[in-house]
Amino acid sequence: MRSAHNVGVVREAERILMDRLPEGSLMARAATGLAVHCSRMSSKVYGSRVTLLVGSGDNGGDALYAGAILAGRGAFVRAVAAGSRLHPGGAAALRDAGGRILEAVAAEALAGEVQTALFDTDLIVDGLLGIGGHGGLREPHAALAVLAANAPAPVVAVDLPGGVDADTGEVAGYAIRADDTVTFGTYKPGLFVDPGAERAGRIHLVDIGLGPELPGPDLVCPQAVDIARSLPTPSNESDKYRRGVLAVRAGSDRYRGAAVLCVGGALRVGAGMVHYGGAEGALAQVISRWPETVGTPLDPVAGTDLGPGRVAAVVVGPGRGTHPANADEVRALLKSDRPVLLDADALTLVGAHARLAELVRERPGHTLMTPHAGELARLLPGIDRETIEARRLEHVTMAATLYRATVLLKGSTTLIAHPGAPTVADATGTPLLATAGSGDVLSGVAGALLAAGLPAREAALCAVHLHGRAAVLARDGAPISASDLLEALPRAVAEVSQNP
Repeated sequence: MRSAHNVGVVREAERILMDRLPEGSLMARAATGLAVHCSRMSSKVYGSRVTLLVGSGDNGGDALYAGAILAGRGAFVRAVAAGSRLHPGGAAALRDAGGRILEAVAAEALAGEVQTALFDTDLIVDGLLGIGGHGGLREPHAALAVLAANAPAPVVAVDLPGGVDADTGEVAGYAIRADDTVTFGTYKPGLFVDPGAERAGRIHLVDIGLGPELPGPDLVCPQAVDIARSLPTPSNESDKYRRGVLAVRAGSDRYRGAAVLCVGGALRVGAGMVHYGGAEGALAQVISRWPETVGTPLDPVAGTDLGPGRVAAVVVGPGRGTHPANADEVRALLKSDRPVLLDADALTLVGAHARLAELVRERPGHTLMTPHAGELARLLPGIDRETIEARRLEHVTMAATLYRATVLLKGSTTLIAHPGAPTVADATGTPLLATAGSGDVLSGVAGALLAAGLPAREAALCAVHLHGRAAVLARDGAPISASDLLEALPRAVAEVSQNP
């Protein structure tokens, strides 16, 4: 797992460590790591041109000291000062190494030599703001961010891109868009949460010795090896019941495809058995595509029994409908002791019916809710979709606390919140998944993992990883449909299983 810590935690760890080290040691470590990474981005250091965007904080000092190291190796380094105050030691080191400092104290001054420094350079280093910055970039920082975005040179951000909130990933106004971010000591949550994550580029961690002083993480980002350790592995004694029987309550005569995709997602990741209950038209289509499915005609008005077959978990909601009878079905399932995954129409019903919301909060079994931002807005009264998109981490955590459930927020960054545990940010998300039906497949995958015995949080993080990898593997990065995911899921499982 890549672990991320909030700013307050990082500051305290730095304070403890600095009390034991000579003055300036941490900044020297950070600057050295930054300079090494900048060197690797160029075919040569001697004769290269480097432009630093420098604010008044410690990140500006890191950039200045790194610039001094590069200048000492023969690079032509210019620092654009976005303010009247610079880190004194860093500024002196850069001048002593032969670097130059240009002033850009106001937006109207960004002309001539400053613009030349940005457009006639091999590398731009963003040291405008530190991890304590909030509220977006002000002038002249914002104007420099716009110029950097239009300049041809790659951009390296120091610790995190200027204008991105380190704790939340929120971007209020202009922000630097980096190709690479070199972060120090530990990852910051905002590097993994959109819209900040989309501006961070490739993320590289420089160890400056904070590890022993850091508590448990505020956010984690799993890697393939973590997924491999969590995925259930069939043994020689496994049978279809031990591998997990999943009941699927998805689809309707109007939305038959949702049933097909959800059932397929479950089967393709190794569900021992899928028991489908639904309208006759949807049932016929499911059996036609997946003849191994055990099917039962089921009208929610007529009954909500989970059916035969030792059902271990239930998925309900995709394409199911929001008729009052569907609310009765959701109510009955929430009263069971089986793990339940709520998606799509089931989430809409929970948001609309106070009693269903109470049942979610009260139930002892695992509950996994998988909304997109619009559905989450229905679950959090008074909060609109745009607000959720801007502050995804805040609202997924709020929903998990409110419903006492695991909440998987789909979107540009997929986040998984569980009460009392670090939030999970998925790194495999891709725009390829922005296609109708992909969420139905994800529900089937996560449901199968619940049925196999994984707790809701682990089932969610494994499902999201497999879903994202399948999207890339399906057509080698070319556009896909949701049906393509079904054929690629076994390949994603195999890829993950190869990790030690």
